[in-house]
Amino acid sequence: MQKEFPIIETERLILREVTFEDAEDMLTYLSDPDVVKHMGLEPYETVEDVHSEIQWYQSIVKEGSGMRWGITLRNSGNVIGSCGFLNRAPKHFRAEVGFELSKHYWGKGIAAEALEAVVKFGFEHLQLERIEALIEPANAPSQKLVEKTGFMKEGLLRHYEYTCGKFDDLFIYSILKGDLT
Repeated sequence: MQKEFPIIETERLILREVTFEDAEDMLTYLSDPDVVKHMGLEPYETVEDVHSEIQWYQSIVKEGSGMRWGITLRNSGNVIGSCGFLNRAPKHFRAEVGFELSKHYWGKGIAAEALEAVVKFGFEHLQLERIEALIEPANAPSQKLVEKTGFMKEGLLRHYEYTCGKFDDLFIYSILKGDLT
């Protein structure tokens, strides 16, 4: 029997499981070059492209390697971004966190509110000891966001990923459970 997907509520947000019914909302931001340029993705062009993203969200939950929440405002059910874990290593009590948000909602503290809630969930419910964030050096807003949330920059991973026909350097950030006490 599949466990129910956890819902996280904050002051302004409801973080919930994404379904195929959310694909149109998600296409709005995943087709925006400014939103995806630091994600190692080309802008999505169709609802079918988004369906593959949703299928990935479902597969990482099923295999236990991650969990991705759709970000919705309390007064609307529309998905305006996502935040969650990937590359989870339960044996080592760690996971990587990732997030993106529709450009229309940038600069309103929404990504910070979602990230803080997801980090707290990871430490309290997934028994994580360490959460990592891998961020391209050119992505200053995401670096600022994780630093504001309490992550520490640990170093530069040179040519760590190959995406969109190029090798990407990534800064590695981390936060430990004890950092929040």
